[in-house]
Order: sequence, then structure tokens, then C-alpha cells
Amino acid sequence: QVQLVESGGGLVQAGGSLRLSCLASGSIRSIGLMGWYRQPPGKQRELVATIPSSGSTNYAEFAKGRFTISRDNAKNTVYLQMNSLKPEDTAVYYCNALIRSRDYASQYYWGQGTQVTVSS
Repeated sequence: QVQLVESGGGLVQAGGSLRLSCLASGSIRSIGLMGWYRQPPGKQRELVATIPSSGSTNYAEFAKGRFTISRDNAKNTVYLQMNSLKPEDTAVYYCNALIRSRDYASQYYWGQGTQVTVSS
């Protein structure tokens, strides 16, 4: 059993910052690509940023220069630092990770989501 649990969402004023965390736990052998996605109200889920176990990060255009994705492999945790937040960043933010479990099965897992609301 593998779980991803996000935390750190909340209500913030425009221009403010939030740091999201996502902890992977359970029967984990290794974790590959990790990422953050978001789903704004009434819209489809979209990519925010991804980070491999080693190598270069990838950002959506709207995230470049404002958001930073990072990970702590020892803690099985991925972070999303969000600065200069705008009302249009309001969304449910989801963590995603490619996880190989102890029985060697690999699949993508999703967290339950954390709400980020940016007021103007």
C-alpha cells in the first residue's frame, strides 16, 4: 500500500507565498519522477512542475520564475515553493509520483489534493 499525502495549502493574499509538501509512504522500493499538478475551478487538471530522481526540473510556463519544485529523496518528499501568488493560481494542487513498490510493481500515484486559494 502506497500513499501520497499533501499539506501546506491554504488561503493567502495575492503576492504572498505558500510551500506545499507531499510525503510518500508505504511499501516503497524507489521513487522516480515526482510532480505537482493543479485543477482550477471549472477547469481541467494541468501540469505545474516535475522533478526526476536526479536531473532537470520541468515547469509549466505560468510557474517559471515564481514556483520552485524540489525533493528530499531521503524523506520521500516533494515540495512546491510558490511565490508571488496570483488569484489565478487558485486551484486544488495534487502531488503525483512514479513509485516502485517492494513487490517491484511500478505505477503512478496521486495524492488527495490540497486547496490553495489566493485572494485579490
